[in-house]
Amino acid sequence: MLLIALLVAAAAPVQTQAAMNQTAGSSYAQADAAMTAQWKRTYAYMKRRDAQDTSRGGGFGFAGSLLESQRAWLKFRDTQCVIEGGQYAGGSAQGMTIAACRTRLTRARTTQLKTMIWYQ
Repeated sequence: MLLIALLVAAAAPVQTQAAMNQTAGSSYAQADAAMTAQWKRTYAYMKRRDAQDTSRGGGFGFAGSLLESQRAWLKFRDTQCVIEGGQYAGGSAQGMTIAACRTRLTRARTTQLKTMIWYQ
């Protein structure tokens, strides 16, 4: 039984830090593309809401507020991930940690953007 466990462990692929960094970067790129697509849908929805709401003389300002929110969120995400990556400052895992943080926060923002479309 021990021999089988050792053979299985020995057969597991060994990843280099460079490969892990690349994987983390690819995951972030996918998450960012998904967020960008959702952003476009949500922003278009907010613009339509503003156009439909004439009771306030030009709409509530959903689209403008969303744009401001997104800009602030991007700054938050990037700054937060620099902090998280700082635990490995100067080390080979710093880039991977920053990319993983960006992926996590970007996926959460994508979900948040989806929930802003109230009437589908």
